[in-house]
Amino acid sequence: MITPADNSNTALAIDSKGLESLKQSARQNSPDSLKAAATQFEALFVNMIMKSMREATPQDGLFDNQQTKMYTSMLDQQLSQNMASRGIGLADVLIRQLSSNQMATAVTPDGATDTTKAVSDTSDLRAEILRSMAERNALAHQRSTEAHALQARGGVSSTSATTAAASSKPAHVQAFQDKVAAHAEEASRTTGIPAKFMLGQAALESGWGKRVIRTADGGSSHNLFGIKAGSNWKGKTVDAVTTEYVDGVAQKRVEKFRAYDSYADSFRDYAQLMRNNPRYEKVLANASDVKGFAQGLQRAGYATDPNYATKLTNIINRNLSA
Repeated sequence: MITPADNSNTALAIDSKGLESLKQSARQNSPDSLKAAATQFEALFVNMIMKSMREATPQDGLFDNQQTKMYTSMLDQQLSQNMASRGIGLADVLIRQLSSNQMATAVTPDGATDTTKAVSDTSDLRAEILRSMAERNALAHQRSTEAHALQARGGVSSTSATTAAASSKPAHVQAFQDKVAAHAEEASRTTGIPAKFMLGQAALESGWGKRVIRTADGGSSHNLFGIKAGSNWKGKTVDAVTTEYVDGVAQKRVEKFRAYDSYADSFRDYAQLMRNNPRYEKVLANASDVKGFAQGLQRAGYATDPNYATKLTNIINRNLSA
């Protein structure tokens, strides 16, 4: 007698033996095998939720890399497995639904009743549900595309379209975009750099507006792009601790940065820097491509962080691609 796959708290998400046990028990069409398959799908569903939450959270810290992301993914898989073993209710719903399906019968070519043809093979459970979810996602995407097309023809107000697009973004991303998007659009018209590229860089440099350099009296410098004050700068300045990389090694330094009266001034100064400094000519030439823009900035020496281009590309693609 083959026992169902172990769904206890100690089961490992990467346990291939447990997966094989699940496949074998699924062929029995027993209540235990149905419960095992439903629990495994619940774990998969929870893992998808956790993955979406991770992707919505900025992961551009000093110690973030491919290795930490890999181990975080493994941890999320195990947490999903443990949560599913305790149950969040989804498995119970699936069991009730599929138990009723097991009572359905199919008719063979000779007219006899054949219960083996009923939709009760739990080994196909996850594939069937995933196909259903994919179809729903495709339908949602189609409806979104149709809504945008209708809006372009004047059938939907621009406010409604903006609200619908905004609802898919994290709150801190939307708040930052609402605050400075108009300034980015203005800078885009003078430089040819897409507004979302500049929004992404401002987000990277300022932590979505939460780490803007402060003046001595605690006010804001409005310096969203981390532009330093060289000998040619005649405006206001502020001193701040910054991280610089020398031969790949991070070092803390106190540097002098430019200060502005508003975020609009920050974007205008950034646009002027891009247009007038010869070192950024190739950046403007490759401004139509996210990766080309980010790598161009790094090659031009905008920042000393060796991962600057990767971080900037990820921020734009993950949060500002819509």
